[in-house]
Amino acid sequence: MKSAGGAKKIPKEEDKDVCGRCKKIFLPGGEDIVPWVFCPLCMEWFHCTSCVFFVCGPSRQTSIYGSTSQLTDMATALRQSAKLTFSGLCSSFFLHCRNGRVCALPYVHNRRHNSTSSKIKVDLDSTSGIAVMNFQSPPVNSLSLDFLTEFAINMEKLEMDKSCRGVILTSSQPKVFSAGLDIMEMYGKGPEHAGEFWRAVQEMWLKLYGSDMVTIAAINGSSPAGGCLMSISCDYRIMADNPRYSIGLNETLLGIVAPFWFKDTMVNTVGHRETEKALQLGLLYSAPDALKIGLVDQLVPQESVLSTATETMTKWLAIPDHARSITKSMMRKPTIDKLTSNRETDIKYFVNFITRESIQKSLGMYLAMLKNRKA
Repeated sequence: MKSAGGAKKIPKEEDKDVCGRCKKIFLPGGEDIVPWVFCPLCMEWFHCTSCVFFVCGPSRQTSIYGSTSQLTDMATALRQSAKLTFSGLCSSFFLHCRNGRVCALPYVHNRRHNSTSSKIKVDLDSTSGIAVMNFQSPPVNSLSLDFLTEFAINMEKLEMDKSCRGVILTSSQPKVFSAGLDIMEMYGKGPEHAGEFWRAVQEMWLKLYGSDMVTIAAINGSSPAGGCLMSISCDYRIMADNPRYSIGLNETLLGIVAPFWFKDTMVNTVGHRETEKALQLGLLYSAPDALKIGLVDQLVPQESVLSTATETMTKWLAIPDHARSITKSMMRKPTIDKLTSNRETDIKYFVNFITRESIQKSLGMYLAMLKNRKA
C-alpha cells in the first residue's frame, strides 16, 4: 500500500485484518491485534504479537531486545497504545548478532508476572569469555514461567555479547541443580496459561540446545525432569560425585508424558534403548549410574564442580568458534527443526493433555504427597 509519492501509508482500520508479515487473519477486536508498526528496512507493516518483535531487512538483520520488565512493558504497551511507532519502540532496543544472523526473540513474555528479585545471577568474565549462570530461585530452582523467561532473556543477552564465548550453568541452592518444571504452573490453571507456560519451556530449550556458545552444566545437586533436560541440552555435563544426587527424565512417575523433543534430546545423549527404558520407567539415575550410561560426562567432588567446569570450558574454547559452532549446528539442527516446525501443534497437545481431569487429579495427588512429606 503506497501513497502517490511512493511511501507506504498506514493501513485503514478496515484493512487491519491480516498481519503484514505472517499473513495471519485477525477477527475484529481480537486480543492478538496490536498497533501497526512499520519497519523501514523491509518496508512492511506488522501488527501481530508474534511478528511485531521481529525486524527483518534486505541488508541487515537486527533484534529488539531488553530486560524482562522492558519486554513485558513493551508487549503491554503495544496492546494498549495506538500511538506507538516503530522508532519509539526500537530506538532503545537495537542490538546486532555476533554472526550477522537474526537473533530476535521468537517468544516474548506478553503478560506481567511480578517477581521481587532475580532468579538467575549472571557473572561474565569478559577477559576469559566465560559466563556463569547461577540459579538462585529457592527452594529448588523450579522452572516457573518467571524463571524460564529470565533464563531465555539472559541467554539471548550473552549470545549477543561478543565477549562471551561460553556459559556454565550451576546452582546456588544446596543439594539441587533444578527440580524441574514448576507443577504449580500446570495445576489448576486454564488453557491460556498452560499454553503460555509451555511456549516458555520450548523457548528455554531452543535457546540452550541451539546456542552458538559452548554450554556446560555444572550439576552440583539433583536434577530430575526439566532439570535433566537443561543438563543434557548442554555440550558437556559435570556432576558432583554424590550417590544421593540423581538425574533423569522421570515425568511418567507423575502421569506426564515427556514430549518428543525431550525424548530426542535424551536419545542424542544416551542412545535409543537406554532412553526407551528410562522414559517408560521414569528412571532417576544416581551420579555413578548417570556416568555409566553417558548421561553425564564427568564426576568430581562437590567442591570442585564449578572449578572443573571452568577448566573444561577453556579446553572447549581453544577450538576456533566458527568450526566448533558449525559442527554443533550440523549435529543438532535436525532435532531443533523438528520442534520449530511443530511448535503450535506441540503447545496444543500439551494444553489438551495437561488440562485433562485425570492429569489434574494426578498432579493434585502428587502435590498432596509433597505437602504431607513436609508436615
